[in-house]
Amino acid sequence: MKIDYQLDTSPVDVGDRIREVEAAGYHGAWLLEAAHDPFLGVGLAAAVTSRVQIGTGIAVAFARSPMTLAVSANDLQLVSRGRFLLGLGSQIRPHITRRFSMPWSHPAARMREFVLAVRAIWTSWSDASPLHFEGEFYRHTLMTPMFDPGPNPYGNPPVLLAGVGEAMTRTAGEVADGFLCHGFTTERYLREVTLPALRRGRQSAGLSMEGYEIVGMPFVTTGATEEEFATAKQATKKQIAFYASTPAYRPVLEVHGWGELQSELNVMSKAGRWAEMADLIDDEILASIAVVAEPDDVAAEITRRFGDVFTRMNLYLKTPLPAATLGPIVAALAA
Repeated sequence: MKIDYQLDTSPVDVGDRIREVEAAGYHGAWLLEAAHDPFLGVGLAAAVTSRVQIGTGIAVAFARSPMTLAVSANDLQLVSRGRFLLGLGSQIRPHITRRFSMPWSHPAARMREFVLAVRAIWTSWSDASPLHFEGEFYRHTLMTPMFDPGPNPYGNPPVLLAGVGEAMTRTAGEVADGFLCHGFTTERYLREVTLPALRRGRQSAGLSMEGYEIVGMPFVTTGATEEEFATAKQATKKQIAFYASTPAYRPVLEVHGWGELQSELNVMSKAGRWAEMADLIDDEILASIAVVAEPDDVAAEITRRFGDVFTRMNLYLKTPLPAATLGPIVAALAA
């Protein structure tokens, strides 16, 4: 299994951090679109490395047009010499409409068309063919020589889509090269909902699951001391409560009969009661969503749950682990 690293850092520090990641033997690194631009981070990381793959995990698709994203991704594939992974996600309605001031509707259908539009743009560059893409949400019908970069010598970057709900997951199976599995999931949801939806998407496109990348990002809660373990548990519960308050993630809870928890947490979040929300995440919920184990047992438990599903993995750690603790876990997973 390929083991990746989540590079959650300022662009100022990306160069030093990615050198450490490459030296440590990780297969890849992902940069999240949160407080910083992930495309800038990928470019900086690519410029100082030669081996690791570097991806956006995730970039918000609906904050951009297919054209602007196609250009950025094409350039990063050039700069990285073919090591770029284009990870995309939809985000949720409030962020798209209120933070990015962009349109939101029919997210799964819009995402399907978005990816197809990006691919059509890349094809027009690689084949020197007229650009003519007209869909329900996006239209691209103009490409003049000045704006055409020509064929990319490294080919097009793989497109990976993130999703939680069944419709978006099916879309990922249909139009993407891989799937970015959200950390807010459980083994049961993964096997009963996610995998069947991916397979249906692949089948609808006349494709198999062979060679399809599934990237896992499981929460890992561990610690070398009782104090570290307790701190990690509380930090993970806070993050789980944050995700669980979001209506889009309710299906994960409903599979386990915990749907009403989402409603309760949503009310608390709107009242600004963030500090209290973690109290509603009991140890059963924590252990279902996160891998909770002693350091020596983490790799075995991850493999037991997900070893036959994930092709690459990015550990979701809410509290940093010292290299002496994390190193053996990563080595065991990569073996």
